[in-house]
Amino acid sequence: MMFLKAFIVGGAICILGQLLIDKTNLTPARILVTFVCAGAVLQLFGIYQPIISFAGAGASVPLSGFGATLTKGVVKAVNESGFAGILGGGITSAAFGISAALVFGLLAAAIFSSKPGR
Repeated sequence: MMFLKAFIVGGAICILGQLLIDKTNLTPARILVTFVCAGAVLQLFGIYQPIISFAGAGASVPLSGFGATLTKGVVKAVNESGFAGILGGGITSAAFGISAALVFGLLAAAIFSSKPGR
């Protein structure tokens, strides 16, 4: 049942992104930033965590989940070390995912060769 929940929520996020691409003049980069910011704001107001609890990876893997992770880390760091937690809390909480993206990107670059654009 969890797979179905993840598929539905993750699919809904993808549909929203596709609608933004098709129906607005927003560039893909602005849409990606919008998703990260939306996840951060929804997490700040306590809305995104119940979605993650319901859908698991369907909500935590998309970019909105990255924004929620950053916000969760900042809130935790601010509670532990005060105002200075704003500077490092988000990166600390997302360090594993960022490191994994860098390592897998490096591996892909080492294994595959790029081809010039057509």
